[in-house]
Amino acid sequence: HVAAADKRLLTGEGFGIFKSMLMANDQALSAYQEMSKSEAFNHPISYSDIVVDEYQGILLPGGHDKGMKSYLESSILQRKVVDFFDKKKIIGAICHGTVLAARSIDPISKRSVLFDYKTTSLLKLQEMGAYYLTVLWLHDYYRTYPLSVEEEVKSVLKNSNQFKPGRFSSRRDTFSDEGPAFVVEDRNYISGRWPGDAHTFAKKFFQHLKG
Repeated sequence: HVAAADKRLLTGEGFGIFKSMLMANDQALSAYQEMSKSEAFNHPISYSDIVVDEYQGILLPGGHDKGMKSYLESSILQRKVVDFFDKKKIIGAICHGTVLAARSIDPISKRSVLFDYKTTSLLKLQEMGAYYLTVLWLHDYYRTYPLSVEEEVKSVLKNSNQFKPGRFSSRRDTFSDEGPAFVVEDRNYISGRWPGDAHTFAKKFFQHLKG
């Protein structure tokens, strides 16, 4: 199936007075519209058809709506992610994409592929902040699972000190302003927290691919 972004984040519907704060900004909307017209985007392959040796890397995007669960819980995709790590390919994960990485368990070590890596993820502060801001009318829209992203990611690490929260800012980065962003790079793995890190995260991921 062709993917689709969360309509609420594209339109701001239901966000009320917090619309400008919570929905995708103009740059993101423009990029999404351009991507949704591309040939590759409209003809996706299945997870089982991913041949790891044919790719330099994989990018694991995020998203919190309940529709994300089939992606985050796919055992097929998790096995592919293990292969990408095993073959030292470039792996990028942002927001809930870090949950997918955390759940990708190496069959030999029985540990998450992130066990020995430094990483960040969507912060509990960010996740619960959006939840409490909108819970009266959007209910659990911002809670994908009872456990926060940060808590789940931390739970698979060898040491909790490997988790890097960065400084919190409600301001988002842009292509030319990396000031608000926080991205963690550890060997072949790049991680980001939320859409406010996305431009910087994408640039770092691309630099690794070129390198």
